[in-house]
Amino acid sequence: MTGRSERVVLALGSNLGDRTATLADAVQDLAGLAGATLIGISPVYESAAVKLDGVDETAPQYLNAVLTIDYSGDPYTLLDAVNAIEAEHGRVRTERWGDRTLDIDLIVFGELRIDDDRLTLPHPRAAERDFVLAPWLDLDPGAAIPGRGVVRDLLAATGNTVRRAPDTAALASTLGTRE
Repeated sequence: MTGRSERVVLALGSNLGDRTATLADAVQDLAGLAGATLIGISPVYESAAVKLDGVDETAPQYLNAVLTIDYSGDPYTLLDAVNAIEAEHGRVRTERWGDRTLDIDLIVFGELRIDDDRLTLPHPRAAERDFVLAPWLDLDPGAAIPGRGVVRDLLAATGNTVRRAPDTAALASTLGTRE
């Protein structure tokens, strides 16, 4: 680990099983990582499932949240930890963009830019995903994606179809957020 920490934005989603409990457990797992300090957690949003061929209205809805951490490790170590947390929560990678118990994406890692076989930072599709942008904007009204733009403007360009989860207060309480 390095002595310097970077602000990292992570997006979490779940559309299988007990979505609320899975997100709450994942937040605790991420907060407990060596080198990580939990900074903030967004309100929870609900969204339709997006598959390779578009929105799948027949698939279970996703619960989504964004969290920020300060992290003193390298991005690949964090990616490995995130993949392990997904696996611990039953994530099976059989279908690209398929339904899942837990999905955790690294959205930004400070100002770092990476594009290789294992990792692309900033996340290549985050600027187009309202289910990432809306909760992130709630968490940080001044947020921006390096090289892509201000989150508020990016969200406006998406058409913003996500909505706060129906029982936002209870879910927020579970995740430790404040309304």
